[in-house]
Amino acid sequence: MCGRYVATRSPQDLAQLFHAAQWPTTEALTPSWNITPTDEVWAVLERATRDEGGAAAPVRELRALRWGLVPSWATAKTGARMINARVETVHEKPAFRRAFLKRRCLLPADGFYEWQPGKDPATGKVRKQPYFIHPTDGQVMALAGLYEYWRDPAVAEDDDPAAWLTTCTIITTEATDAAGRVHPRMPLALTEDHYEAWLDPTHQDPDELRALLGQPADGQLDARPVSTAVNNVRNNGPQLLDPVRL
Repeated sequence: MCGRYVATRSPQDLAQLFHAAQWPTTEALTPSWNITPTDEVWAVLERATRDEGGAAAPVRELRALRWGLVPSWATAKTGARMINARVETVHEKPAFRRAFLKRRCLLPADGFYEWQPGKDPATGKVRKQPYFIHPTDGQVMALAGLYEYWRDPAVAEDDDPAAWLTTCTIITTEATDAAGRVHPRMPLALTEDHYEAWLDPTHQDPDELRALLGQPADGQLDARPVSTAVNNVRNNGPQLLDPVRL
């Protein structure tokens, strides 16, 4: 699974990296070295907008979404448990299958955390050792994700910003490379040549979409042990990435 990750790039940098035509100029998320479920995160997505002739043309944009998908049909504002969707079943699960066809996104990340069970050498007790897993070349990871809109029935007007909650989930796959030595699952990152097909909302062939996910980015990953300070969601800052000796 992917339950924590790191994202520190500015919206301007991300818009340039992902060729987004629109991005917030007044809204900014604080760089985070400890993103946790229900946090606001940057997402790259494409939505169809209507021009003067009435034709719909997808526009790529960068926007903030809440991590933890709330299906449109949910009766309550939940989502913290739907932070991940398994690549093997994402196309058929009721919570994800509609978004899989129509609302796909990319979630930029510097890297992610996973925990490996082990024995504390000082006490002999079992503990989970956190690892920071990231591309060795320092490039941004483009994590495959889905997003969804949820309408709050308690808000009367549709045009009230409080009426809508936009949330997302990260697709996971079997872990490879360094990540596989730490945890059996990892977030699925896409290569740049697949961005356009993945983000295009008019591309709705489930078999073709699944084929994109069958070819995840295969860049070299590095995994290094870090402090258990990352276990506390209140802790943040670049010091969380400092390596520790085991």
